[in-house]
Amino acid sequence: MSSLDNTQSRIAAQLNAFKVAAIQMASGPNVEGNLSEARRLVAKAAEQGARLVVLPEFFAIMGMNEQDKVKVCEQPGQGPIQQFMSETARRHKIWLIGSLPLAASTPDKVRNSCLVFDETGAQVARYDKVHLFNLTLGNEHYNEASTIEAGDKVVVVDSPFGRIGLAVCYDLRFPEIFRAMKDVNIIVLPSAFTATTGKVHWEPLVRARAIENLSYVIAAAQGGYHVSGRETHGHTMVVDPWGRIVDELPRGSGVVIAEVNPGYQASLRNSLPALSHRTLSCSA
Repeated sequence: MSSLDNTQSRIAAQLNAFKVAAIQMASGPNVEGNLSEARRLVAKAAEQGARLVVLPEFFAIMGMNEQDKVKVCEQPGQGPIQQFMSETARRHKIWLIGSLPLAASTPDKVRNSCLVFDETGAQVARYDKVHLFNLTLGNEHYNEASTIEAGDKVVVVDSPFGRIGLAVCYDLRFPEIFRAMKDVNIIVLPSAFTATTGKVHWEPLVRARAIENLSYVIAAAQGGYHVSGRETHGHTMVVDPWGRIVDELPRGSGVVIAEVNPGYQASLRNSLPALSHRTLSCSA
């Protein structure tokens, strides 16, 4: 065992570590079916002791076409998807985070909204995806701006687990959004990376965001073949502040469980105070 592993083990025995979970799914066009699968997986995570659970991007709807999510979008504070999140968080006494389509300012678009529910079932934060994916590569064509209205605010929420920074999928490629999150302990990233881009880019980007921010990253992904013919990369993972993958699920529905240790994170930040060494602002 390395000296770093010994340090982590010693601190874990002394301080208040807790378990988190990232859910991986291969969602389809049927909202009720997706919610049933999410319900099963969240219950499994809670049974294993997870207190913070993250669902993948658009966990409740991966449609046959881009308009399908517009058809099932919900108004803030109402609808079966938000009701599911609230009731599930309350039932298991967990914090639950996931991305879903909420109504936008125009009827032909949605907001890709990452919502946070606390253990009482109350919604305590909302982040609307800022960066919208656009890819034209061979036979693959994606243009999220055609059906999604971008957000414009960085969101960090205080929690019993520390400060949680919210991001969604394509945001991962833009380090400045994470630098704008002040003093975050955990970054959550509901995602649906394509198989094409994910093969080379997913793991190094997730690990880079953890390393440069000395933060835990909970990256919950869609992973597998979807009814529409789309293939997502999967490899849901939790990465620690040193950039090590604590647990990972390559493909298919399932649960990734990991321990978050605030004392270990604090020791790393004391040993390598890189966050205090920045000399250029994010806006420079």
